[in-house]
Amino acid sequence: MPQTPNAAPVARQASFLSPIPLFFVLLWSSGFIVAKFGLPYAPPLTFILLRFIGVLAVLAPVVWLLKAPWPKKSQIGHIAVAGLLVQAGYLIGVWCAIKQGMPAGLSALIVGMQPILTAFAAPLIGEKVRPSQWLGLLFGIGGVALVVAAKIQLVGLSVPAILLCVLALLSITCGTLYQKHHCPQFDLRVGTVIQFAASAILVLPLAIGFEGLGPDLAAVQWTPRFIGALLWSIFGVSICAIFLLFALIRRNDATQVTSLLYLTPPTTAIMAWLMFGEAFNALGMAGMALAVTGVIFVVKKPK
Repeated sequence: MPQTPNAAPVARQASFLSPIPLFFVLLWSSGFIVAKFGLPYAPPLTFILLRFIGVLAVLAPVVWLLKAPWPKKSQIGHIAVAGLLVQAGYLIGVWCAIKQGMPAGLSALIVGMQPILTAFAAPLIGEKVRPSQWLGLLFGIGGVALVVAAKIQLVGLSVPAILLCVLALLSITCGTLYQKHHCPQFDLRVGTVIQFAASAILVLPLAIGFEGLGPDLAAVQWTPRFIGALLWSIFGVSICAIFLLFALIRRNDATQVTSLLYLTPPTTAIMAWLMFGEAFNALGMAGMALAVTGVIFVVKKPK
């Protein structure tokens, strides 16, 4: 059968996009490892602010030198709102909850509810969730629960820590849906600058008010470990992983995109096992297999 003129480019594009979910999961999962490395050396809001400023220092000159196309004025506000939810709201919730004693396992389980929450809200943006996808979502959350079961500790758990983690869950869920509905298409470089600039403006007064942030950054310990964590959070997570997330949101249903987050706890558990010697037992491996099965059910296209 003869191909249309655009068939070959489309085929190449599909082949190019196939590794994106894998790379996204690996980079996104490393964010929890960054928290383990960086939080002992800086308050959470200060670390987040430095991360945002670092992203702007890297991408703003790129946008200016390459004369990247800016979105219409009517779209800039939507991009900024999505950024406040996906970037600032999510990171503030998770990092501050962990700093207040929220166990990483329980934090992962709460945030891991995002795909289910997104599926319930999908009709609001005109998306339909198939029965097989609902089954996959249930498999996924079950797999996440198995992975983190051995690491969940309730000792010292506080109500503010739980509320912060729920804030992170609601923030990134609403942000993903908002971006998918209002501004799915924009230049990734410019969009990231807009989102991180808006997020930095929000976090700055919070860091000053709650952590006593000053120009001297006295609360930061500039150890090699902290600098490494900061650099990776800027380049690996806030630039590369966010670019991949935007690409996925642009080309897929929100439910499909968020289902990939089911793979974050098991991937993080493997990273922690390799880097810190943390336990990863047979129950965790079974949970990972169940989570992967769930994601396959969600992302598989109907025949």
